[in-house]
Amino acid sequence: QVQLVESGGGLVQPGGSLTLSCIASGTIDKIYAMGWYRQAPGKQRELVAAITNAGRPDVKDFVRERFSISRDNAKNTIYLHMNNLKPEDTAVYYCNGAEWPSIDYWGQGTQVTVSS
Repeated sequence: QVQLVESGGGLVQPGGSLTLSCIASGTIDKIYAMGWYRQAPGKQRELVAAITNAGRPDVKDFVRERFSISRDNAKNTIYLHMNNLKPEDTAVYYCNGAEWPSIDYWGQGTQVTVSS
């Protein structure tokens, strides 16, 4: 089993920044990639960014100029660095761990609210 725990969400004004963290624990040796998804009210969950065990990032086009993803293997932690936040970034952000061959693990989610 794998446990994922997110932190770092909160209320931020438009144009502000936040960094989300996700710590993985448990049997993580089969996890080959981790990522961040988000789900806004009334919308489907969408992939925002992912990073492989080798550190190869994949940030989706709609946030690529403002968000970045990184990882610290020694801490079993990934980060989502969010800059120039907009109200449309408001969502619950979920950490995901992908295990070979086709198992997904999810964190409990952390709320990000962008509002003045």
